[in-house]
Amino acid sequence: MAFQRPISLRQGAAAFAVLTVAFALADLTGLVTTAELDEPVWAIRLGLAAAAGAITLMGMLALHLMPFRHQVAACWAVLVAAFLLFFHSFDLSYAFIWDRAPFLLGLRLQGGFVQGAAMTLFVSLVSITAAVLIALVAALGRLSKSGLAFGLATFYVSFFRGTPLLLQVFLIYLGLPQLGLTLDALTAGIIALSLCYGAYTAEIFRAGILSVPGGQRDAGRALGLTDTQTLWLVVLPQALRVIIPPTGNQFIAMLKDSSLVSVMGVWELMYLARTHGRSEFKYMEMLIAAAVIYWVMSICFELLQARLERHFGKSDRPVRSPA
Repeated sequence: MAFQRPISLRQGAAAFAVLTVAFALADLTGLVTTAELDEPVWAIRLGLAAAAGAITLMGMLALHLMPFRHQVAACWAVLVAAFLLFFHSFDLSYAFIWDRAPFLLGLRLQGGFVQGAAMTLFVSLVSITAAVLIALVAALGRLSKSGLAFGLATFYVSFFRGTPLLLQVFLIYLGLPQLGLTLDALTAGIIALSLCYGAYTAEIFRAGILSVPGGQRDAGRALGLTDTQTLWLVVLPQALRVIIPPTGNQFIAMLKDSSLVSVMGVWELMYLARTHGRSEFKYMEMLIAAAVIYWVMSICFELLQARLERHFGKSDRPVRSPA
C-alpha cells in the first residue's frame, strides 16, 4: 500500500497563500459587518479567510498522507456532501420528490407500459445494440476496397455526424409519414438514436480494427483462415481492447441524449420530470431528482465499462514471474 510523499514547507506555504487569497476573493466572510465589530472590515475578512485557508490546508495535508484509495473515497465524500448542500440550499420539497420518485424510476406502469428511468434504459439498450451492429457494417464499409460500399458508408457517417440529433429525430418522426411510412414516437426515437450513434461508433470500430497490426491478418491467413474468419477470430477480439472504452462513453452519452425523445411524447425520465414539475410548479425538485437518477445510472454503467476494460486488457498486463 503506497503512501504519497510529504509536501515541502515551500509547497505548503504557497498552497496556504493561494487558499487564503481564494477565500478572500470569494468573500465568504461577507456576513461580518462593520456595525458588529470595531476593526476594519477588510482585516476581519482577511483573518477569516486565512483561518479558512489554514483549515482547508490541514485537511488537504491529511488527505495527501492517505493511501490512494482512501484519498479517492474521501474526495468523493466531500464533493458529494458539497453537492447535496448546494441542492439543499434551494429549499426543496423532499416530500414531493419522494412521492413522485416511483414514477420517475419507472416502478409504476402507465397504461400497462413502462415509463421514467425504465423507459430510458429500454430506449438506450435497444438503441446501443442497433448502433453497434450498424457501426460494424459502416466501419467495414469504410475499410472496404469497394467504391460502392465506401461511398455509402462515408455518406452515412458524414450526414449523421454532421447534423443535430434533434433534427434527425424530427426528420424521421415527421418526415417519413410524408413518404407513407408512419412510425410511433418510440420507434422513431430508437431509429434516430441508433443511426446517429452508429455513425460515431463506426469511426471507433474503424480505429480499433486499424489498431491491430497487419501481421495478425497474415498469421490468420497462414493458418488457413478465410478473411471473414480472420476478422471475427483474430482481428475483432484484439480490437475490442481499443473499442470498448470509447463505446462505453458513447452509451453513457446516449443514455442522456435519450431525453430528446421526450419531445415526441415518449414517457421517459425527462418527460415525466417536466410533467410532474409542471403540475405543482416544482420544476427544481423534479429536475434535480432526474439529474440524480441519470447520474446513478451513468455510474452503474461506468463500473460495468471498467470491468469490461479490465477483462479485455488482460493481455497488456505484465506477467509476474513466480517468486
